[in-house]
Amino acid sequence: MFAVIKSGGRQYKVSVGQQLEVNRLHVEDGEQIEIGEVLLISDADRSLVGSPFVDDAKVLATVVGPKRGEKLIVFKYKSKKRYRHRRGHRQELTVLTIDDIVAEGKSLLTGKAPSKEAPEDEEEVILTVAPEAAVEEPGEKRSRRRRAAQTEDAGTSESSTEE
Repeated sequence: MFAVIKSGGRQYKVSVGQQLEVNRLHVEDGEQIEIGEVLLISDADRSLVGSPFVDDAKVLATVVGPKRGEKLIVFKYKSKKRYRHRRGHRQELTVLTIDDIVAEGKSLLTGKAPSKEAPEDEEEVILTVAPEAAVEEPGEKRSRRRRAAQTEDAGTSESSTEE
């Protein structure tokens, strides 16, 4: 049993248990993702071909982690013009492990509907936002004179409110 999926503009032939390197995805390590762009699914007794994608089909994969591809040398050269540019490139990749192939709502591995692995401890994250006056942008520099004037103004307003 295998499937042909599309990810990052490329097509991959995958089977259950296989590790796969795809172009970088913005997901965390250990997270389970669904790849919905399934072009073909083939089993022992039948094949499903999509036009362009197979309806109600997906591939479940777990993110192993990020990786960098091998270094490629990009060398540009023009003869007789003294033009030579040598650059290197390393592609950012994400390593996936294929967990299951689902077609028509049923897992081809077990024959049952797939169950999503829910995280056990989901804690609510509370973000606090500082007041806009206190937030400074990294590129912004304020003069000392201005800060001193603001603190003096703040001091006079506090003393006037105390009286």
